[in-house]
Amino acid sequence: MAHHFQIYKDKAGEFRVRFKYNDEIMFSTEGYTSKASAQNAIDSIKKNGPGADVVDDS
Repeated sequence: MAHHFQIYKDKAGEFRVRFKYNDEIMFSTEGYTSKASAQNAIDSIKKNGPGADVVDDS
């Protein structure tokens, strides 16, 4: 997988999204209280990056 979105929980228990390309973190989002909000962020970002896979590591 050359590029993908990753949903994970941070130390504070919030859901965050990061975009990775060749295992390098290109960017990450703010924390969200729900996984659904993190997924909404991905959906919004995907409009500008079609075709990226989603990897859920939460």
